[in-house]
Amino acid sequence: MNMSRTRRERLVVIGGDAAGMSAASQARRLKGPDELEIVAFERGHFTSYSACGIPYWVGGDVPDRDRLIARTPEEHRARDIDLRLRTEVTELDPDGQRVRARDLESGTESWTSYDKLVIATGVRPIRPDLPGMDAPGVHGVQTLDDGQALLDTLARTRGRRAVVVGAGYIGVEMAEALINRGYEVTVVNRGSEPMSTLDPDMGRLVHKAMEGLGITMVNDAEVTKILTGDDGRVRAVATQDRDFPADVVVLGIGVRPETTLAQAAGLPLGAHDGLLTDRSMRVRGHENIWAGGDCVEVLDLVSGQERHIALGTHANKHGQVIGTNAGGGYATFPGVVGTAVSKVCDLEIARTGLREKDAHRVGLRFEAVTIESTSRAGYYPDASPMTVKMLAELRTGRLLGVQIVGREGAGKRVDIAAVALTAGMTVEQMTTLDLGYAPPFSPVWDPVLVAARKAAAKVRSSQ
Repeated sequence: MNMSRTRRERLVVIGGDAAGMSAASQARRLKGPDELEIVAFERGHFTSYSACGIPYWVGGDVPDRDRLIARTPEEHRARDIDLRLRTEVTELDPDGQRVRARDLESGTESWTSYDKLVIATGVRPIRPDLPGMDAPGVHGVQTLDDGQALLDTLARTRGRRAVVVGAGYIGVEMAEALINRGYEVTVVNRGSEPMSTLDPDMGRLVHKAMEGLGITMVNDAEVTKILTGDDGRVRAVATQDRDFPADVVVLGIGVRPETTLAQAAGLPLGAHDGLLTDRSMRVRGHENIWAGGDCVEVLDLVSGQERHIALGTHANKHGQVIGTNAGGGYATFPGVVGTAVSKVCDLEIARTGLREKDAHRVGLRFEAVTIESTSRAGYYPDASPMTVKMLAELRTGRLLGVQIVGREGAGKRVDIAAVALTAGMTVEQMTTLDLGYAPPFSPVWDPVLVAARKAAAKVRSSQ
């Protein structure tokens, strides 16, 4: 008797970090190698690592690069995932259901067919098209390979002057990392204050903390070129007004979705150049292509619009959803509220929801309040100041956003607001939240609730 064997499907994954390998691993949990072949392409040397931890590795807080790796290539391969390192996908052919990849060591290229495709190409650091941007000593920091290249430069650079261009999360964290390495650090920032993810009045608190670390902050400054010496290496960063000597330059201007391949293949992109997907993380209009991680745009649950947020927390969740769906199950990703935390030395910085300019942009009218409180009961030792800013929608009182800057205990308080935003709570409803209390952890009225009370009162008075 003739027995026919069902052809196993092939899942191709582009990108070997959080979203890509989470998707591959989840799909493998649901389907064994006899049912599903998984091929993953990664152009770097590493997989499944914490890009968010790179500044702490560069700064010496994390002593070993391998501490940032959650799962090695060997561990993935042991689970029957055909992982191909140092292999870059150079072309997508959705009609033919295949991808072209180049082996970066040998230069050879070949096509690989797929039944299902996952695009997890991440982001690329913004590198302005200015003279000298590609000079030796100028570094973007996005991958472990980037971090290693920067550390190699620091090890062989005799001078101790560093300039960080940009003052977003990466710029601020890298400035502190370089201070910890003993460098004299200048941050050149085109904005009025650091951390453009905050409103300027909250960013000013970060500015003061950075100067307290010995970092020179230069705001409202536009970089015009990178100056190089006779040896071709960087020697200074030039702005409209002056030059800042530099032995090393780190770009912290921000990132863009890496969607060059997707755009060339005609896949749908949003206003921020990120791939557009449905709630199952399928690329819109393409039944057998999924995308996740930093290369996609996601639904903002507060504004109702698509936005681009590059965070490992989202990428891992996207990967789980994609892997479930690619493996024959069902899962969705509902959206985000835009929660993020960071730090400068012992100053904790957190935000979730909308800033004032975000609310204005989408046509929301709101009340904004700012309060000063402490991390613990005022009489308890080591109570530290904390500033909380809260936005509430006019008339409805719906919470729109929260920003917190303070010392120990400030950052994770933003999670209270993140839950409230996800639940669509009003500031009035927040005032009755049953939060944990003891003098070592909080005043009787937690700072977030103090802000909610003030916001609720302001909303009532405006009606």
